[in-house]
Amino acid sequence: MYAEDKILIGCNDTEKVFLHPKLANRHGLIAGATGTGKTITLKTLAESFSDMGVPVFLADMKGDISGLAKIGSETEKIKTNVEKYHLADMGFKYQTYPVEFWDLFGEKGLPVRVTLSEMGPTLLSKILNLSEAQQGVLNIVFRVADNNSLPIIDLKDLKTMINHVVENKGQYESEYGAIAEKSANTILRSLITLEDQGGNDFFFEPALDLNDFIRVDENGKGIINILDAQKLSLSPEIYSTFLLWMLSSLFESMPEVGDMDKPKFVFFFDEAHLLFDDMSPEFGKKIEQIVRLIRSKGVGLYFISQSPADIPDDILAQLGNRVQHALHAYTPKDQKAVKVAAETFRPNPDFVTADVISELGIGQALVSVLDEKGVPGIVQKVDIVPPQSFIGAIDDTMRSDLINLSELKSKYWDAVDPESAYELLLNKIDSDDNLESQVVPETKEVIEEAIGQAQEAPVQQAPVEEAPAQEAPQEKPAFGLGDIIGTVMGGTQPANGKKAKKSEAQKMAEKAASQAANTVAREVTKGIMRGLFGQMK
Repeated sequence: MYAEDKILIGCNDTEKVFLHPKLANRHGLIAGATGTGKTITLKTLAESFSDMGVPVFLADMKGDISGLAKIGSETEKIKTNVEKYHLADMGFKYQTYPVEFWDLFGEKGLPVRVTLSEMGPTLLSKILNLSEAQQGVLNIVFRVADNNSLPIIDLKDLKTMINHVVENKGQYESEYGAIAEKSANTILRSLITLEDQGGNDFFFEPALDLNDFIRVDENGKGIINILDAQKLSLSPEIYSTFLLWMLSSLFESMPEVGDMDKPKFVFFFDEAHLLFDDMSPEFGKKIEQIVRLIRSKGVGLYFISQSPADIPDDILAQLGNRVQHALHAYTPKDQKAVKVAAETFRPNPDFVTADVISELGIGQALVSVLDEKGVPGIVQKVDIVPPQSFIGAIDDTMRSDLINLSELKSKYWDAVDPESAYELLLNKIDSDDNLESQVVPETKEVIEEAIGQAQEAPVQQAPVEEAPAQEAPQEKPAFGLGDIIGTVMGGTQPANGKKAKKSEAQKMAEKAASQAANTVAREVTKGIMRGLFGQMK
């Protein structure tokens, strides 16, 4: 709840815990076992950011976050906490929030699409679980495409490019390195699996413009962008890679802004462990660097997972604002997770943190935020402030109505298949297969006329002083297309080594042949260019 120019996270009998907006981009963590109240905390924070005019992105793994779009309703527990902590006096009221629904499959929100060129070979290798050698081949494919202006938009583009590079590897290996056909075939098989997971819908155009996430409504409230992830959660590689693509794209595209009174954008990573599962050290280092530097661009990142142990230590150390819901300590592994969670807090002398973590009720949490000087505060046990919007999911009719009312629907709803690598390479193949047909009929007539004129013209040989008597009289040589082209390119000589004297008819024939050769050259060049870059005007 946004009150007193601060975000109220939770209360107890003696304390109210506020998150200072200017420190909200120091990132945060929401942790706890399933069913302990993480979603309530997520919604409360998202509402508060929206109230202060900060756009938000979050993923809806179960469908219940969609209730942000519907006005809240009173329950006995909410009523009790509102009265106990005098929340109405601080501005608490049931209300709805501006939301934009998104869906990678285009079923429960505006379609989210990304081109493979934007995704790049590194993130794509993560989706496909490629080995280092296979990733090397994929890098070559993308490099060849870039250097030859062959956009890789969708999966058919990529498959076509892989086949093209393998079939022409003799042409490319000297510049790009060895291209293993076995690795290429493995990539192609992996793409079939990606297609089965919905890749044909995801990798397409129009591609998502992340600026459309960073908007406010007519009342100045930040838009809450909700990615429906119920179906997407069945494809964790696509889900995690899409979020990583968003993170890296935000980092690369947003300008430096330094310290601000509030964030420009807040990004919640639900099921954060999926981001880091099986991540290579090199990739993890890049993510750690982005997390460290992106706050200077006004972006706050909040990771949501069951345990702090799900987050790499280098990233966990950068999460200054923390909310820990209950963790159960039934097994030695659970007990270790509780200990790790307790050690991430600044101790409170009034209780043992590890003991309280196992005793928290639903909707309760241990909270520690950065104070105005950026120092972690002493951990407090609080009741999380209830959300002001509806707790639960909205029905399909309401969702559909909101999608139809979206000002972005006309931009994203219909897919577009532009000319890209698949079409350009297909045109090139057609052009190569039909090279002779590229010569226009007028050119053929000129060539035929030149040949006819040349054959009818008499050949005048230079005088020979003493021709040997035994030498047979020379016949008039046949004059064909090869002779015409040879003459144009440098002239032909008779067998005796002396240049023949050209008649006027021959000179006319050579001029016509030169014109014909130039026309042929232009038409062949056009054919090649059409094959490489599309139809020329």
